Amino acid sequence: MKIVMVLTSHDQLGNTGRKTGFWLEEFAAPYYVFRDAGVQLTLASPKGGQPPIDPKSDSPENQTPAMTRFKQDAAAQKALSQTVKLGEVKSEDYDTIFYVGGHGPMWDLAESPVSIALLESFYNSGKVIALVCHSPGVLRHVTYKGEPLVKGKHVTGFTNGEEAEVQLTKVVPFLVEDELLRLGAIFEKRADWQPFSLVDGRLVTGQNPASSTSAAQALLKLLGERAARASA
Repeated sequence: MKIVMVLTSHDQLGNTGRKTGFWLEEFAAPYYVFRDAGVQLTLASPKGGQPPIDPKSDSPENQTPAMTRFKQDAAAQKALSQTVKLGEVKSEDYDTIFYVGGHGPMWDLAESPVSIALLESFYNSGKVIALVCHSPGVLRHVTYKGEPLVKGKHVTGFTNGEEAEVQLTKVVPFLVEDELLRLGAIFEKRADWQPFSLVDGRLVTGQNPASSTSAAQALLKLLGERAARASA
């Protein structure tokens, strides 16, 4: 099985002068879920090379076992430092695509014609797509059969309450929850910061950093079920 994981290249938190990027737990946790399952992984980002880690995601209170493991894993660190350019990724080469969250994707991936076309290519070809935390917001311009891809679908993502708690409601270009609702999605959520992931057809979404493990596991389970049906 081959999975491409997509990370942001954007490192500026609006005009605050602060740094952002991808959320480390949302990369490390799925990375090891996939790698431990024997998946062939490709890492990609709009600019290629080392994607920016949100410094806040690596603060002492945010440490997790997957992050600790990543910091002792030279091969994983090397892979992360050499992401391929998103423009070089083709849907026919992979079984599925997984978008890592963090605030960065709201600026670059959400507006990237390359990212939009890639997600549409995966989905149009009957494949599953998965996004966690802020990255479900990357679907804001993605369409399927002339309608927003998320319209009428059960989705989750970083909530308005979670954004308010990190005090970035006025900094981000849009609110993930509001945007998905505007597009006609059926937005579901659990209590702030609790793990929650959803599967609706070929769309897998996770609410927040704590949901990145369950979203990755849900993706593998769905791919396994689809493969079993295909070979039945």
